Amino acid sequence: MGVSGGIARSFAFLLLLLVASGGWAHPPGLSSIYLQVERHDIAARMTFALQDIEAFAPMDSDLDAEVTDVERDAAKPSIAKLLSRQLKLSLDGQAIEPSEPGKVNFDEQNNAHVDFHFGLPDNGGRQLSLQSEFLVLLPEGHQQQLTVKNADNQVIAEVMLSREHPDLKLDLQSTQLPSAFTTFAGFFKLGVEHIVTGYDHLLFLFGLLMVTHSFWPAIKIITFFTIAHSITLALAGLNIIELPSSFVEPFIAATIMYVGVENIIRGDHPKGRHWLTFGFGLIHGFGFASVLREMEIGNADFGILLPLLSFNLGIETGQIAVASIVLPLIWALNNRVETSRKFLTACSGAISLMGAYWLIERTLL
Repeated sequence: MGVSGGIARSFAFLLLLLVASGGWAHPPGLSSIYLQVERHDIAARMTFALQDIEAFAPMDSDLDAEVTDVERDAAKPSIAKLLSRQLKLSLDGQAIEPSEPGKVNFDEQNNAHVDFHFGLPDNGGRQLSLQSEFLVLLPEGHQQQLTVKNADNQVIAEVMLSREHPDLKLDLQSTQLPSAFTTFAGFFKLGVEHIVTGYDHLLFLFGLLMVTHSFWPAIKIITFFTIAHSITLALAGLNIIELPSSFVEPFIAATIMYVGVENIIRGDHPKGRHWLTFGFGLIHGFGFASVLREMEIGNADFGILLPLLSFNLGIETGQIAVASIVLPLIWALNNRVETSRKFLTACSGAISLMGAYWLIERTLL
């Protein structure tokens, strides 16, 4: 038992502590603002996950964090009023207000869409300013994709807003359009952040890699996982196949629990692990796609393909970076007789418990 057993138990404890701090095991929320600038009107659409909308509940007595669908519908005017106070637009230094109350709709993917129209003066204007003040009301790290199109349906601005950078100043008469590189870099960074802070995906991959002892078996597992989630990420991002998050999220938790249990029962040489990785990786791809779906990606001139590519490359980069750190430790413990079994059992037990916790949480919620 001694030192080697203590190392394995400590590793498992730290694993549980890390993932338990992640709640639903996803990064802070993502949302989007889409502006269509016409000659006399700006149409604005804001899209959030419902859980982000409900985070505003403490600010309004008509909203409740534990509301039913009927109560949510009844709260639509309150949601529109609340968001209209937090989205600030001005033209040449003069504030412009919504010309009518916002319209709120909910979709089957647990997203809320709020539409506003801002009237513009007859003589138009040049300098448009936007400030998203409600970002300070959301968890730190929440990001918001802002896309602005002109009357010719050209994208004239595409940026990622955050609590630290909640505003945009834009020259409406400028002919300079955002580059593909700007879009690529933004979604690449988002992909890296998503996998590095997506504890459920990392825990699944860690559970798979725990049975490896050398480079090539690990590469095989990572490659099959990459191929699988890239397929379903593309299919879901292109709206060819859609699965509700109420199915995907619990299923992801179930894959984590299964891998941990299999490690304990079959030891460190389970056959066909790469095919298991591929099958379960397909489901994880739908989980990755939910990020782009929440942000309503695809309105830009570059369409969905460039964000899909750069987001997926970001995921792979983050995945490889994490694997390069944990694999040497896994191999060091696996290749020592006195630590291998204790390490596998302790960490796989922790993984199974965390998967079971997330499964119960996501099923009940």
